[in-house]
Amino acid sequence: MRGTLVGLAALVIVGCEAGPPAEEAEEFGGLRLTPAVLAVFEPIPNDPPALADNPITPAKVELGKMLYLDPRLSQSWLISCNTCHNLGLGGVDLLETSVGHGWQRGPRNAPTVLNAVFNLAQFWDGRAADLHEQAMGPVQAAVEMNNTPERVEQTLRSIPEYVERFTAAFPDDLEPVSFNNMALAIEAFEATLITPGSRFDDYLRGDEDALTVGEKEGLALFVQKGCAGCHGGVNMGGAGYYPFGVVERPDAAILPPGDKGRLAVTRSASDEYVFKAPSLRNIGLTPPYFHSGGVWDLGGAVAVMGTAQLGTALSQEEQATVVAFLQALTGRQPRIEYPTLPPHTVATPLPDVGLRSETILH
Repeated sequence: MRGTLVGLAALVIVGCEAGPPAEEAEEFGGLRLTPAVLAVFEPIPNDPPALADNPITPAKVELGKMLYLDPRLSQSWLISCNTCHNLGLGGVDLLETSVGHGWQRGPRNAPTVLNAVFNLAQFWDGRAADLHEQAMGPVQAAVEMNNTPERVEQTLRSIPEYVERFTAAFPDDLEPVSFNNMALAIEAFEATLITPGSRFDDYLRGDEDALTVGEKEGLALFVQKGCAGCHGGVNMGGAGYYPFGVVERPDAAILPPGDKGRLAVTRSASDEYVFKAPSLRNIGLTPPYFHSGGVWDLGGAVAVMGTAQLGTALSQEEQATVVAFLQALTGRQPRIEYPTLPPHTVATPLPDVGLRSETILH
Protein backbone atom coordinates (compact mmCIF):
# COMPACT_ATOMS: atom_id res chain seq x y z
CA MET A 1 0.00 0.00 0.00
CA ARG A 2 1.83 3.15 -1.19
CA GLY A 3 1.14 6.81 -1.69
CA THR A 4 2.64 10.26 -1.52
CA LEU A 5 3.10 11.27 2.10
CA VAL A 6 1.43 14.56 2.84
CA GLY A 7 1.03 14.24 6.60
CA LEU A 8 2.12 12.18 9.56
CA ALA A 9 0.72 8.74 8.67
CA ALA A 10 -1.98 6.89 6.67
CA LEU A 11 -5.46 7.55 5.29
CA VAL A 12 -8.53 5.38 5.55
CA ILE A 13 -11.70 6.79 4.01
CA VAL A 14 -14.54 5.97 6.35
CA GLY A 15 -17.89 7.43 7.34
CA CYS A 16 -18.35 9.74 10.29
CA GLU A 17 -21.13 8.69 12.63
CA ALA A 18 -22.54 12.20 13.11
CA GLY A 19 -21.87 15.83 12.39
CA PRO A 20 -23.59 19.13 11.74
CA PRO A 21 -25.36 19.80 8.42
CA ALA A 22 -23.02 21.43 5.90
CA GLU A 23 -24.84 24.77 6.07
CA GLU A 24 -24.50 24.81 9.88
CA ALA A 25 -20.90 23.62 10.08
CA GLU A 26 -18.44 25.86 11.87
CA GLU A 27 -15.75 27.53 9.79
CA PHE A 28 -12.12 27.88 10.83
CA GLY A 29 -9.40 29.34 8.63
CA GLY A 30 -11.72 29.26 5.65
CA LEU A 31 -12.57 25.56 6.11
CA ARG A 32 -16.04 24.41 7.12
CA LEU A 33 -15.89 21.32 9.29
CA THR A 34 -18.68 19.58 7.41
CA PRO A 35 -19.56 15.87 7.59
CA ALA A 36 -17.78 15.44 4.25
CA VAL A 37 -14.57 16.93 5.68
CA LEU A 38 -14.82 14.85 8.85
CA ALA A 39 -15.58 11.66 6.92
CA VAL A 40 -11.86 10.85 6.70
CA PHE A 41 -11.95 10.11 10.43
CA GLU A 42 -13.78 7.50 12.48
CA PRO A 43 -14.29 7.25 16.24
CA ILE A 44 -12.76 4.35 18.09
CA PRO A 45 -15.50 1.82 18.90
CA ASN A 46 -16.26 0.90 22.49
CA ASP A 47 -15.64 -2.79 21.84
CA PRO A 48 -12.60 -4.44 20.25
CA PRO A 49 -12.89 -5.78 16.71
CA ALA A 50 -13.12 -9.49 16.02
CA LEU A 51 -9.84 -11.23 15.23
CA ALA A 52 -9.37 -13.47 12.23
CA ASP A 53 -9.09 -17.12 13.34
CA ASN A 54 -8.73 -16.16 17.00
CA PRO A 55 -12.03 -15.74 18.88
CA ILE A 56 -11.73 -13.42 21.86
CA THR A 57 -12.91 -15.20 25.02
CA PRO A 58 -12.63 -14.16 28.68
CA ALA A 59 -10.37 -17.13 29.46
CA LYS A 60 -8.05 -16.28 26.59
CA VAL A 61 -7.92 -12.57 27.44
CA GLU A 62 -7.13 -13.25 31.10
CA LEU A 63 -4.39 -15.69 30.12
CA GLY A 64 -3.04 -13.20 27.60
CA LYS A 65 -2.92 -10.48 30.26
CA MET A 66 -0.92 -12.72 32.57
CA LEU A 67 1.51 -13.64 29.80
CA TYR A 68 1.83 -9.99 28.72
CA LEU A 69 2.89 -9.07 32.25
CA ASP A 70 5.01 -12.13 33.05
CA PRO A 71 8.76 -11.47 32.76
CA ARG A 72 9.46 -15.20 32.80
CA LEU A 73 8.72 -15.24 29.08
CA SER A 74 12.17 -13.66 28.85
CA GLN A 75 15.37 -15.58 29.38
CA SER A 76 16.41 -13.23 32.19
CA TRP A 77 13.04 -13.18 34.00
CA LEU A 78 13.38 -9.38 33.91
CA ILE A 79 11.58 -8.30 30.74
CA SER A 80 7.92 -8.64 29.88
CA CYS A 81 5.83 -7.25 27.02
CA ASN A 82 4.88 -4.52 29.45
CA THR A 83 8.51 -3.45 29.83
CA CYS A 84 8.60 -1.81 26.40
CA HIS A 85 4.83 -1.33 26.03
CA ASN A 86 3.90 -0.10 29.48
CA LEU A 87 0.14 0.07 29.96
CA GLY A 88 0.56 2.82 32.54
CA LEU A 89 2.55 4.96 30.11
CA GLY A 90 0.36 5.06 27.01
CA GLY A 91 1.58 1.65 25.84
CA VAL A 92 5.22 2.73 25.36
CA ASP A 93 8.40 2.93 27.44
CA LEU A 94 9.19 6.65 26.97
CA LEU A 95 12.66 5.86 25.64
CA GLU A 96 14.19 6.80 22.29
CA THR A 97 14.82 3.11 21.68
CA SER A 98 14.01 0.30 24.09
CA VAL A 99 16.46 -1.33 26.47
CA GLY A 100 16.33 -5.11 26.45
CA HIS A 101 18.25 -8.20 27.48
CA GLY A 102 21.65 -7.45 28.97
CA TRP A 103 20.97 -3.68 28.78
CA GLN A 104 21.19 -3.84 25.01
CA ARG A 105 19.54 -0.93 23.25
CA GLY A 106 17.24 -1.71 20.35
CA PRO A 107 17.45 0.13 17.03
CA ARG A 108 13.89 1.55 16.90
CA ASN A 109 11.40 3.33 19.10
CA ALA A 110 8.75 1.04 20.63
CA PRO A 111 5.35 1.77 19.05
CA THR A 112 2.35 1.96 21.35
CA VAL A 113 0.37 -1.22 21.88
CA LEU A 114 -2.81 0.81 22.46
CA ASN A 115 -5.16 0.56 19.48
CA ALA A 116 -2.54 -1.50 17.61
CA VAL A 117 -5.31 -3.93 16.66
CA PHE A 118 -6.52 -1.32 14.15
CA ASN A 119 -3.18 -1.18 12.28
CA LEU A 120 -2.88 -2.85 8.90
CA ALA A 121 0.26 -4.63 10.16
CA GLN A 122 2.69 -4.45 13.08
CA PHE A 123 6.19 -3.03 13.59
CA TRP A 124 7.42 0.13 11.90
CA ASP A 125 8.20 -1.83 8.74
CA GLY A 126 4.97 -3.85 8.82
CA ARG A 127 6.73 -7.20 8.71
CA ALA A 128 4.24 -8.83 11.10
CA ALA A 129 0.79 -9.27 9.58
CA ASP A 130 -1.05 -9.05 12.91
CA LEU A 131 -0.67 -8.99 16.69
CA HIS A 132 -0.42 -12.80 16.79
CA GLU A 133 2.64 -12.77 14.58
CA GLN A 134 4.05 -9.71 16.32
CA ALA A 135 3.83 -11.32 19.75
CA MET A 136 6.29 -14.03 18.70
CA GLY A 137 9.04 -11.66 17.62
CA PRO A 138 10.25 -9.83 20.74
CA VAL A 139 10.23 -13.01 22.84
CA GLN A 140 12.86 -14.47 20.51
CA ALA A 141 14.81 -11.29 19.79
CA ALA A 142 18.28 -11.31 21.31
CA VAL A 143 18.13 -7.59 21.97
CA GLU A 144 14.74 -7.86 23.68
CA MET A 145 13.61 -10.97 25.63
CA ASN A 146 16.29 -13.31 24.24
CA ASN A 147 14.27 -16.50 24.62
CA THR A 148 13.36 -19.48 22.42
CA PRO A 149 9.98 -21.11 21.71
CA GLU A 150 11.18 -24.36 23.25
CA ARG A 151 12.27 -22.70 26.49
CA VAL A 152 9.04 -20.70 26.70
CA GLU A 153 6.99 -23.88 26.34
CA GLN A 154 9.12 -25.63 28.95
CA THR A 155 8.56 -22.72 31.32
CA LEU A 156 4.80 -22.61 30.82
CA ARG A 157 4.35 -26.38 31.09
CA SER A 158 6.28 -26.40 34.36
CA ILE A 159 3.73 -24.11 36.02
CA PRO A 160 0.49 -25.97 36.86
CA GLU A 161 -1.78 -22.92 36.85
CA TYR A 162 -0.63 -21.97 33.37
CA VAL A 163 -1.36 -25.51 32.14
CA GLU A 164 -4.89 -25.18 33.54
CA ARG A 165 -5.40 -21.76 32.00
CA PHE A 166 -4.13 -22.81 28.56
CA THR A 167 -6.43 -25.83 28.66
CA ALA A 168 -9.40 -23.59 29.47
CA ALA A 169 -8.49 -21.01 26.83
CA PHE A 170 -7.82 -23.57 24.07
CA PRO A 171 -10.16 -26.46 24.91
CA ASP A 172 -10.07 -28.01 21.44
CA ASP A 173 -6.28 -28.30 21.26
CA LEU A 174 -4.57 -31.62 22.01
CA GLU A 175 -1.48 -29.66 23.11
CA PRO A 176 -2.89 -26.41 24.47
CA VAL A 177 0.38 -25.17 25.99
CA SER A 178 2.34 -24.03 22.96
CA PHE A 179 4.35 -21.04 21.78
CA ASN A 180 1.73 -20.39 19.12
CA ASN A 181 -1.09 -20.36 21.67
CA MET A 182 0.97 -18.08 23.88
CA ALA A 183 0.98 -15.58 21.01
CA LEU A 184 -2.73 -16.08 20.33
CA ALA A 185 -3.57 -15.37 23.97
CA ILE A 186 -1.43 -12.24 23.99
CA GLU A 187 -3.07 -11.12 20.75
CA ALA A 188 -6.53 -11.55 22.29
CA PHE A 189 -5.52 -9.45 25.29
CA GLU A 190 -3.84 -6.77 23.19
CA ALA A 191 -6.96 -6.50 21.02
CA THR A 192 -8.82 -5.27 24.10
CA LEU A 193 -6.33 -2.43 24.63
CA ILE A 194 -8.31 0.24 22.83
CA THR A 195 -8.90 3.82 23.94
CA PRO A 196 -12.34 5.07 22.96
CA GLY A 197 -13.90 8.20 24.40
CA SER A 198 -11.44 10.89 23.39
CA ARG A 199 -12.91 14.35 23.08
CA PHE A 200 -12.30 14.13 19.34
CA ASP A 201 -14.34 10.93 19.23
CA ASP A 202 -17.14 12.71 21.07
CA TYR A 203 -16.93 15.51 18.50
CA LEU A 204 -17.13 13.04 15.63
CA ARG A 205 -20.22 11.55 17.23
CA GLY A 206 -21.95 14.91 17.16
CA ASP A 207 -20.95 16.73 20.35
CA GLU A 208 -19.85 20.06 18.90
CA ASP A 209 -18.83 21.32 22.33
CA ALA A 210 -16.40 18.43 22.92
CA LEU A 211 -13.57 20.43 21.32
CA THR A 212 -12.54 23.95 22.22
CA VAL A 213 -12.37 26.67 19.59
CA GLY A 214 -8.58 26.34 19.59
CA GLU A 215 -8.75 22.60 19.06
CA LYS A 216 -11.19 23.02 16.19
CA GLU A 217 -8.80 25.52 14.64
CA GLY A 218 -6.10 22.87 14.98
CA LEU A 219 -8.34 20.28 13.36
CA ALA A 220 -9.05 22.61 10.44
CA LEU A 221 -5.34 23.35 10.01
CA PHE A 222 -4.55 19.63 10.27
CA VAL A 223 -6.92 18.98 7.37
CA GLN A 224 -5.92 22.04 5.32
CA LYS A 225 -2.21 21.30 5.49
CA GLY A 226 -2.79 17.74 4.29
CA CYS A 227 -2.07 15.84 7.50
CA ALA A 228 -5.42 14.06 7.26
CA GLY A 229 -4.30 12.64 3.93
CA CYS A 230 -2.18 10.19 5.92
CA HIS A 231 -3.62 10.37 9.42
CA GLY A 232 -7.22 9.39 8.88
CA GLY A 233 -9.40 6.45 9.71
CA VAL A 234 -10.17 5.01 13.10
CA ASN A 235 -6.53 5.01 14.24
CA MET A 236 -5.56 8.29 12.57
CA GLY A 237 -2.70 6.41 10.97
CA GLY A 238 -1.39 2.87 10.92
CA ALA A 239 -3.06 2.05 7.61
CA GLY A 240 -0.33 2.49 5.02
CA TYR A 241 3.38 2.78 4.23
CA TYR A 242 5.01 6.04 3.20
CA PRO A 243 8.50 7.37 2.50
CA PHE A 244 9.94 9.55 5.24
CA GLY A 245 11.42 12.68 3.73
CA VAL A 246 9.26 13.18 0.63
CA VAL A 247 10.26 16.82 0.22
CA GLU A 248 13.21 17.21 2.56
CA ARG A 249 15.08 14.42 4.30
CA PRO A 250 15.36 14.96 8.09
CA ASP A 251 18.78 14.91 9.70
CA ALA A 252 20.44 11.66 10.70
CA ALA A 253 19.30 11.87 14.32
CA ILE A 254 15.69 11.62 13.12
CA LEU A 255 16.19 9.48 10.00
CA PRO A 256 19.25 7.30 10.66
CA PRO A 257 20.77 6.44 7.26
CA GLY A 258 21.39 2.83 8.27
CA ASP A 259 17.72 2.06 8.93
CA LYS A 260 16.09 1.84 5.52
CA GLY A 261 12.63 0.76 6.69
CA ARG A 262 10.57 -1.62 4.56
CA LEU A 263 13.47 -2.17 2.18
CA ALA A 264 14.65 -4.92 4.55
CA VAL A 265 11.20 -6.58 4.32
CA THR A 266 10.33 -6.28 0.63
CA ARG A 267 13.83 -5.98 -0.89
CA SER A 268 12.29 -3.42 -3.24
CA ALA A 269 14.36 -0.30 -3.90
CA SER A 270 11.17 1.77 -3.91
CA ASP A 271 10.71 0.91 -0.22
CA GLU A 272 13.94 2.54 0.92
CA TYR A 273 13.18 4.75 3.95
CA VAL A 274 9.52 3.75 3.79
CA PHE A 275 7.77 3.15 7.12
CA LYS A 276 4.30 2.38 8.36
CA ALA A 277 2.52 5.59 9.27
CA PRO A 278 2.09 5.66 13.05
CA SER A 279 -1.21 6.18 14.80
CA LEU A 280 -1.78 9.61 16.29
CA ARG A 281 -4.13 8.29 18.95
CA ASN A 282 -2.86 9.24 22.43
CA ILE A 283 0.09 10.94 20.75
CA GLY A 284 0.46 13.37 23.63
CA LEU A 285 1.30 10.43 25.92
CA THR A 286 3.88 8.66 23.77
CA PRO A 287 7.06 10.68 23.23
CA PRO A 288 9.66 10.53 21.87
CA TYR A 289 8.49 10.50 18.27
CA PHE A 290 9.37 8.80 14.96
CA HIS A 291 10.91 5.37 14.48
CA SER A 292 14.20 6.77 15.76
CA GLY A 293 12.70 8.40 18.84
CA GLY A 294 14.68 11.42 17.71
CA VAL A 295 12.23 14.17 18.73
CA TRP A 296 10.83 14.60 22.23
CA ASP A 297 8.61 17.62 21.71
CA LEU A 298 5.28 17.13 19.92
CA GLY A 299 5.46 20.58 18.39
CA GLY A 300 8.91 19.75 17.09
CA ALA A 301 7.57 16.55 15.54
CA VAL A 302 4.82 18.54 13.81
CA ALA A 303 7.46 20.95 12.50
CA VAL A 304 9.58 18.09 11.14
CA MET A 305 6.60 16.63 9.32
CA GLY A 306 5.81 20.02 7.82
CA THR A 307 9.23 20.38 6.23
CA ALA A 308 9.94 16.72 5.49
CA GLN A 309 6.56 15.68 4.14
CA LEU A 310 4.71 18.85 3.15
CA GLY A 311 7.57 21.12 2.17
CA THR A 312 6.08 23.72 4.50
CA ALA A 313 7.77 25.53 7.36
CA LEU A 314 4.99 25.74 9.92
CA SER A 315 5.09 28.79 12.16
CA GLN A 316 5.31 28.41 15.92
CA GLU A 317 1.66 29.45 16.13
CA GLU A 318 0.64 26.85 13.55
CA GLN A 319 2.59 24.15 15.37
CA ALA A 320 0.89 25.04 18.64
CA THR A 321 -2.51 25.05 16.97
CA VAL A 322 -2.03 21.55 15.54
CA VAL A 323 -0.65 20.30 18.86
CA ALA A 324 -3.75 21.61 20.66
CA PHE A 325 -5.87 19.42 18.40
CA LEU A 326 -3.57 16.40 18.78
CA GLN A 327 -3.91 16.56 22.56
CA ALA A 328 -7.66 16.00 22.12
CA LEU A 329 -6.91 12.54 20.68
CA THR A 330 -6.15 11.04 24.09
CA GLY A 331 -8.83 8.47 24.91
CA ARG A 332 -9.80 6.50 27.99
CA GLN A 333 -6.80 4.45 29.00
CA PRO A 334 -7.29 0.73 29.69
CA ARG A 335 -7.78 -0.09 33.36
CA ILE A 336 -5.79 -3.24 34.07
CA GLU A 337 -5.86 -5.12 37.35
CA TYR A 338 -2.37 -6.49 37.84
CA PRO A 339 -2.63 -10.25 38.38
CA THR A 340 -0.80 -12.39 40.89
CA LEU A 341 1.29 -14.58 38.62
CA PRO A 342 1.52 -18.31 39.39
CA PRO A 343 4.72 -19.51 41.09
CA HIS A 344 7.39 -21.42 39.24
CA THR A 345 8.39 -24.97 40.16
CA VAL A 346 11.60 -26.98 40.31
CA ALA A 347 11.00 -27.90 36.66
CA THR A 348 10.99 -24.27 35.51
CA PRO A 349 14.13 -23.15 33.60
CA LEU A 350 15.94 -20.67 35.79
CA PRO A 351 16.84 -17.13 34.68
CA ASP A 352 19.83 -16.72 32.38
CA VAL A 353 21.35 -13.33 31.57
CA GLY A 354 23.70 -14.62 28.86
CA LEU A 355 23.74 -12.85 25.47
CA ARG A 356 23.15 -14.05 21.93
CA SER A 357 24.14 -12.25 18.73
CA GLU A 358 20.87 -11.86 16.79
CA THR A 359 18.83 -8.68 16.82
CA ILE A 360 15.38 -7.58 15.76
CA LEU A 361 13.72 -4.29 14.83
CA HIS A 362 10.49 -2.86 16.17
